Amino acid sequence: MPDAPATDSLIITDITTSADAEAFRVLNEAWISRFFTLEDEDRKLLGDPVGQIVEPGGAAFVARLGDTVIGCIGIAPVGPGVFELVKMAVSPEHQGHGTGRKLIATALDRARALGAHRVVLESNAQLASAVHLYERFGFRHLGHDEIAPSPYVRADVHMALDLH
Repeated sequence: MPDAPATDSLIITDITTSADAEAFRVLNEAWISRFFTLEDEDRKLLGDPVGQIVEPGGAAFVARLGDTVIGCIGIAPVGPGVFELVKMAVSPEHQGHGTGRKLIATALDRARALGAHRVVLESNAQLASAVHLYERFGFRHLGHDEIAPSPYVRADVHMALDLH
């Protein structure tokens, strides 16, 4: 696939419009439906990312090439100084070009700015490229005794990154 024209550089911003929130929902529903079944917790977060992620003290981001949203990610507060990395998605035609890496870096920078000392996440072993990307950022797999109950049936990978 050819590279994007030089005029289209990736820009990552906070979700600010209903169109951003809709893109966040559509991108996530697409990958979840491709690999798994949409669950109640997905519907709750994706139906209102501002109310469910941002307003409680987190942040949600979209990645754009030109006017097109091609990726997204969120960080949701789950405890004092602890945020969960949630709902990362990159459209299939734009995967493999560093967008996921840039989204994670943006989310981790914001978590630090919000006073986080730890970021946790849940994923699934089928999503090997995503799990590998998290590992490259320094996320470690949690032991069975460290895993909190999950609202997601599909969550079989539990990871954490202690921020310094």
